[in-house]
Amino acid sequence: MLELVGINIHETLGASIHFFIYDVIKILWLLSVLIFGISYIQSYFPPERTKKILSRFRGIWANILSALLGTITPFCSCSSIPIFMGFTSAGLPVGVTFSFLISSPMVDLGSLVLLMSIFGWKIAVVYVLAGLIIAVLGGLLIEKLGMEKYVESFIKDAPNVTIDDVNVGYKERIDFAKEQVVSTFKKVFPYVLVGVGIGALIHNVLPESFIQSILGKDNPFSVILATIVGIPMYADIFGTIPIAEALYAKGVGLGTVLSFMMAVTALSLPSMIMLKRAVKPQLLATFIAIVGISIMIIGYLFNVFQYIF
Repeated sequence: MLELVGINIHETLGASIHFFIYDVIKILWLLSVLIFGISYIQSYFPPERTKKILSRFRGIWANILSALLGTITPFCSCSSIPIFMGFTSAGLPVGVTFSFLISSPMVDLGSLVLLMSIFGWKIAVVYVLAGLIIAVLGGLLIEKLGMEKYVESFIKDAPNVTIDDVNVGYKERIDFAKEQVVSTFKKVFPYVLVGVGIGALIHNVLPESFIQSILGKDNPFSVILATIVGIPMYADIFGTIPIAEALYAKGVGLGTVLSFMMAVTALSLPSMIMLKRAVKPQLLATFIAIVGISIMIIGYLFNVFQYIF
């Protein structure tokens, strides 16, 4: 279509427009289909039911289950924090709730499918497994450090309201899934446009030599820089993937790309500001340090073993 109106897609401007239109259509189409399916599954796991399931497990199994349940819940960290606060006020161990808080924005079923469509199944599975490992180990470490006392008192002392399970039929679940598609689409759409726009710029405008000098494999600080750059950004996984796609195409190491994606989704500045209202500075700093260091370790490991993928 672009060529029909006289745009040369092999030149810089035309290639950028082509990248932008193609990726926006691809991501939004996949996003709508995936959110519908995931939301239908999520209708079986409302927060109250999730809390009841988690309360039956102890130790590492509780952290693993919490991280897995995080994969079928909200798509950004700011949406996950209210659920995290509800779980904490319900009396669940703080380490278990933090495993949920880490995995929920970083890893979800939608990101797995979307990552597979862009990077292939190996890298997609690696990203999801790495995110789950960080979520489980991060929650366990917070628990072992005795961070429970650093949760704000108004969270711990909140009344524990029990909601009776309601029999929800097929039609109600379909309606819920449709509502989630519309709601998430409206919320995510601006970030997809921004993410794809940045991706188009990186992919077609910025010289490969410039990007590799900053984030390339020869720079030993590339993983640290990618993690630090990702933290001030606010986007969910769907807005981050186009940027990661463009960086990877320019020769940026796999571990560096994974670190950037994880930092954007798990440690975004707006979500940390929200979390500060629920926990004291000691716990917030511990959370940021554990997740940040884990992300960097993952990044360096995958840069070293990238040849496997």
